[in-house]
Amino acid sequence: MANPGSSTVTPSSAKVSGFDAWFELTKRGSNLGREIRGGLVTFFTMAYIIVLNPLIIGTTPDVNGNLIIGLPVSDAATHASVGAVAAATALVAGILTIFMGSYGRFPIALAAGLGINAVVAYTIAQKMSWVSAMGLVFWEGLIITILVFTGFRKAVFNAVPRNIRAAISVGIGLFIAFIGLVDGGVIRPAKGTPVELGIFGSLNGWPIAIFVITLLLLIVLYVKRVKGAILIAILSGTVLAVIVQAIAGIGSKSADNPTGWMSNIPAFGGWTGVDLSLVGKAWLNPGEFFFGGFASPVGPIAVVLLVFSLLLADFFDTMGTIVAVGAEGDMLEDDGNPPHTQEILIVDSVAAMVGGLTSTSSNTSYIESASGVGDGARTGIASITTGVAFLLAIVLAPLVNMVPAEAAAPALAFVGFLMMSQVVHIDWSDPEEGIPAFFTIILMPFAYSITVGIGVGFILFVAIKAIVGKASKVHPLLWAVAVAFLIYFVQGPILAAVIGK
Repeated sequence: MANPGSSTVTPSSAKVSGFDAWFELTKRGSNLGREIRGGLVTFFTMAYIIVLNPLIIGTTPDVNGNLIIGLPVSDAATHASVGAVAAATALVAGILTIFMGSYGRFPIALAAGLGINAVVAYTIAQKMSWVSAMGLVFWEGLIITILVFTGFRKAVFNAVPRNIRAAISVGIGLFIAFIGLVDGGVIRPAKGTPVELGIFGSLNGWPIAIFVITLLLLIVLYVKRVKGAILIAILSGTVLAVIVQAIAGIGSKSADNPTGWMSNIPAFGGWTGVDLSLVGKAWLNPGEFFFGGFASPVGPIAVVLLVFSLLLADFFDTMGTIVAVGAEGDMLEDDGNPPHTQEILIVDSVAAMVGGLTSTSSNTSYIESASGVGDGARTGIASITTGVAFLLAIVLAPLVNMVPAEAAAPALAFVGFLMMSQVVHIDWSDPEEGIPAFFTIILMPFAYSITVGIGVGFILFVAIKAIVGKASKVHPLLWAVAVAFLIYFVQGPILAAVIGK
């Protein structure tokens, strides 16, 4: 759903500059101001990765007990590792997002994939060295890139039924709304129930108040059709949070301080040096990087399964993300694909390889980009803006870290509302179409995974068509994908059987 009062794709017969023509600025009914504003909104809603990626892959030792920078665990080494990962994460995200904006010409940003980095840190690196683990990330990216250039990835993309595509957009909307509510501390783990509202069912503490105030401000601005509503709300919430922190000295959330800030403390942390040594570290030992994983004690079969797991998650997370972002901005073409699909997929695939080569984990397209689209972004100029902001964050990290989750997360919760509009495109009267769509939608937030929702939807779609005697109407590629997802969902016992655990 586009912003009220905004223009969707509106071709113009007037002459436009080469810059305008390349980015299709006039064609998509946008302008430079909207693109820059949308790009900044996207940056602020996903800048958390500069903090979280280092905490995941920068603090976890590999099978040898070494951190990703190659040193044994110690307080000094961990501090250095976190700094190196943070700088590399921002650098790579900046370069890749600018690449997406200038070549893919689509308002979507890339960074180290949250979820994939956890798999790399907590599963793969526990079985081999960090260098070898990042080598597997590279191989996964290389395979996806080959699939793009052979046309296979786009063919799978085109084979997805319209109802499932619409369900993917709705499911992702609920998923990122849930992420926003969790990041803002409004929804938390509970005792006796999986989750609860706030702290023991109460909206308690200043940080939650900041979230609520920011969300209400965003709603008011949006309803009044104020341009830049999301960005204004984020910045206003941050200023209010800084004032509250200065007066109350709240501190970070912990067991002893449940009403603390969920992530960043909104206060200036001082300037620090920049360490980019991690970016080229994997290249220093090419043998271990490219082949170390296959020679590890787990064996080549287990390694193939691990690469398959990364590939499937990366492959379909991206598909769901770009469809959802395109639908949010009314940018999908007649075939249901976003413009420049091939170029977008090329950038995303190369990003996975680059993530391995730079030891930042697989980089991928971010669904948080929908927040920028919700604020008006329609072209690659927004992505270039986001990319430049990431590059500036390398040296301006203390300023970026002043934005607490409670000020940025309301944008994600609100964009969930915008993306719900796609639900009307699902034929709920036909159970053959409605049932797969329903489970696609609900499993994304419930399983906290875009890939799981898509996978279950595909399997149910194929199974139901086969049961009712319409197997011939299912695209052959969907059969292959359904089988791949079946393997993906039982990879745990398969992997345990292979490595004998």
